[in-house]
Amino acid sequence: MNNDFPHHVFREYDIRGIAGTDITEDLAYRLGKAYAAMLPAGESRAVIVGRDVRLSGMALQSALIKGLTDAGVNVIDIGIVPTPLAYFAVYKFDAAGSVQVTASHNPGEYNGFKMMIGKSSLYGDDIQQIKKLIQTEFPDADILGNCRQSCIIDYYTDFVVSDCPLAYPLKVVIDAGNGPSGIIAAPLYRQLGCEVVELYCEPDGTFPNHHPDPTIEANMVDLAEAVSREKADLGIAFDGDGDRIGIVDANGEMVWSDMLLLLLSRHLLKTHPGATIISEVKCSQHMYDGIIEAGGKPVMWRTGHSPIKAKMKETGALLAGEMSGHMFFADRFFGFDDAAYAGARVMQMLTDCKATFAELLTGIPESVSTPELRIECSDERKFALVEEAITHFRAKGYDIIDIDGMRIQFDDGWALLRASNTQPALVLRFEAPAEDRLQEMRDLIESWLKKNR
Repeated sequence: MNNDFPHHVFREYDIRGIAGTDITEDLAYRLGKAYAAMLPAGESRAVIVGRDVRLSGMALQSALIKGLTDAGVNVIDIGIVPTPLAYFAVYKFDAAGSVQVTASHNPGEYNGFKMMIGKSSLYGDDIQQIKKLIQTEFPDADILGNCRQSCIIDYYTDFVVSDCPLAYPLKVVIDAGNGPSGIIAAPLYRQLGCEVVELYCEPDGTFPNHHPDPTIEANMVDLAEAVSREKADLGIAFDGDGDRIGIVDANGEMVWSDMLLLLLSRHLLKTHPGATIISEVKCSQHMYDGIIEAGGKPVMWRTGHSPIKAKMKETGALLAGEMSGHMFFADRFFGFDDAAYAGARVMQMLTDCKATFAELLTGIPESVSTPELRIECSDERKFALVEEAITHFRAKGYDIIDIDGMRIQFDDGWALLRASNTQPALVLRFEAPAEDRLQEMRDLIESWLKKNR
């Protein structure tokens, strides 16, 4: 196996690659045995296994379950569900952990695995440990495990309906991008009393209508048009495995995730003054300043759902969010990222405040910003190049935050350069009060990169 072993699929937060080529049934079987070896000694609880809608998912899930049961582990198969429901099942069934067969928002030909042991996500060094164990031969257990099927959806729906009552019903358009979230979100929001208009809620692993990534404006066009046409209060979009949310307001305009987190923070801080709220280096300075003004304690941290969840546990933060649309609630919830639950909390916020997004966003200072800009750079070079940039600009006297790449803090904005954890690329982002100032910041960083790449 070592000759053709797909080292590149073992990423910072998960395992992900081309199904049938990189992500094979043999790899899935070996992962089941390797995961079993990662469990604490004496662990007897079952492991949750679920999958998204990809065409390769059933065969990979079956191979994974066989690996787990051959290793003596009992399995609860929860079928096709968004990834957050696998996490929820760990809490509901007091399970040993979970493995979800998914490639998140990647195109349909991809697949992979997201994992928890206990109530903690596997990432970083743990993923590398799994990689070593997959390349190890393990004998079958003396007593094989068993697999039983269980439906988590009703438990989850009952929990969210009880937790997120709305002050009055809303009209909402949802776009599931043909991922698994449509199975959950449409009936859930109807039980909350909403009038729900569905777009692409039929599960289809070929994703025939658009790529299920709600952070890309082109993928939100149909949703925005439907919200305007239907005169809905808002639109909610989901990524390919249901852990990331995208929002459009009643005018069909995107509400970017950092501004959404600011609104959720203000609402939370009314009942939890002084709460810690975590976000990441790509978010607007206006968001951080706004959280402080509302009486909160913002913490800037590393990009990535796994590092964010770990930091929440460390700090006791009640809320966190990323530009990518991951929203994490530890207030009344379990601290993991769940787009269907986040949508319910957003609608609860709107009805509690008796306000529209436009009204809630009034007063936030105007600024211009770039989206994430990606420049190709090899995995071997990207991290070293960022370190060289930090050394160079710090020597020039710039104020630098270096928890995740280089964020230069200016009096009137900021410039970010970091290495992508998921691609051979550098990520840049800029925020300034006006276009000419934004261009000055870009020129500063991009001219240095041209000389040093």
